[in-house]
Order: sequence, then structure tokens, then C-alpha cells
Amino acid sequence: MALDGQELVTFGRAMAKLCLDRRCSMELLCATEQAHTISCQLGIVARVKAVTAESKSSSELLVSNTQNLVQAVLHVLKAAEAACIKGLRQPPPDSEEAAAAAAFCMQWRRNLFLHRAKESFTSDRDELGLRRTRARAEPSLVVMVQEQTPHTKDTPEHPKAVKGCTIMGGHL
Repeated sequence: MALDGQELVTFGRAMAKLCLDRRCSMELLCATEQAHTISCQLGIVARVKAVTAESKSSSELLVSNTQNLVQAVLHVLKAAEAACIKGLRQPPPDSEEAAAAAAFCMQWRRNLFLHRAKESFTSDRDELGLRRTRARAEPSLVVMVQEQTPHTKDTPEHPKAVKGCTIMGGHL
């Protein structure tokens, strides 16, 4: 989990460099740094727990840090969505990570715009001609990341490789 947090940090930093809006870029960098800090803390706590005797407080600390990392990841992904909506620069040709991050976000943006266009044409209208909203959620980066992350019951020592489920070389 801590290593996946580091992958997200790489993604967040690449997106912040590509973002056209300065405020969105700063928000994304702040969220990314928070995720980086929590990811490092989680790695430390996990290593300490691995070499010490089983204790309830260390288990609780590990769970708490994991929950904090999940919240930080969600914050980074929401900030990346905002950056993508505001607009992205063309990634430099020598940066594979930036190109992969930009391609992933642009795919999400296309899905979002297609969803909104479909909703505007196919939605029900009330007696005043106003669109009725549905409970169907818009596409989000969180959902795309969850779809790309393999949901297996394999052990961490022997993870099962899933073709095409990587972003920037690792699982997000």
C-alpha cells in the first residue's frame, strides 16, 4: 500500500507540472506531498510492525495510517480531476511518466464529456423543459483507478500480474 502511495505521488507531481492553472497545480502539489508523507509513515510503521511483537496499538496505528493514505489518495485524484478540467500542457517528449499521466487523465476527461453530452440529450424533462437529474454518477478518476487496479486475493509476496493494469510502471 505504501508503494502504491509512492506511485500516486509520481502521478500527482507529473500532473501538477502539466496543469495550466496555477491554483490547481498548487492544490495538487499540496495533496501529493500529503500523500507522500503518509505513504512514508505507513512504510515505516509497517517495517517496525514486521520486526516487533504483535501489539494492538501497532495494529491500530497501521490501520489508521492506511485509512489516512486512502483519504489522501482520494484528495490527490480529486485535485487531478480539477487540474484536468482546467487544462493540461502538452507533456514533454522525454517524459514517459508525464505522457502516461496526461493520457490517463485525458481519457477520463473524454469519458466525462461524453457522459455529460449523453445526459443532456437523453435526460427526461419536466413540464418546464428543465432536465431532471438522475442518480447515475459522472465518471471519476477514482473509478478509473479502481478499474485498473487488480482485485485479486493473491498474497503480497506473489502478486498476480494483470496485463494492462499499470499506470507509469506500477499499480495506482
